[in-house]
Amino acid sequence: MNIDTQLIRQIAKHDHYALSQLYERHVTQMLAVAVRILKSHKDAEDLIHDVFLEIWNKASDFDETRSSVRTWILMRVRSRAIDRLRQLARAQKFVSPDAYDESEAVQTTQPAPDQYAESHDARAAVEQLPESQYSVIVLSYYEGLTCSEIAERCQIPVGTVKSRLSAAIRHLRNALESSGEKAHVRSK
Repeated sequence: MNIDTQLIRQIAKHDHYALSQLYERHVTQMLAVAVRILKSHKDAEDLIHDVFLEIWNKASDFDETRSSVRTWILMRVRSRAIDRLRQLARAQKFVSPDAYDESEAVQTTQPAPDQYAESHDARAAVEQLPESQYSVIVLSYYEGLTCSEIAERCQIPVGTVKSRLSAAIRHLRNALESSGEKAHVRSK
């Protein structure tokens, strides 16, 4: 069992120290995703606070057979950010694959050492996507657009957006599972 899973189990038992450890391990990436979607550092910080309250209250819902803790947390951030965008009725703009710049991500703490390899593998997998799949992943995940909004921005049918997203997710899942298996073999 990895450290994040141990922390989530402790949080489910209302261990404040475990929550602070989880915060330190993941706040940088959470904030980066929230800022990218919300376009506001203040709104992103508020959102992260809300997500940690949700983690505190729903830690027992985590299922390690479905995803990693990191994925579970980042999906919560993404979902809540999209919900907040819709509530605030913020205008969205199209971001081309060439315009995506990770240097805009907010860095508040250094990622934990065991997260470097995972982050590198994820970036490498995303960079290997064909441009059409890369575009829809960026618009969906980082900009928080729905399939309909992506279709409108890219001027392609909604079905094409869904197909590209599905293919990209399959590719990323396979690539990350392969790199995870390699890391597991190296650690033995």
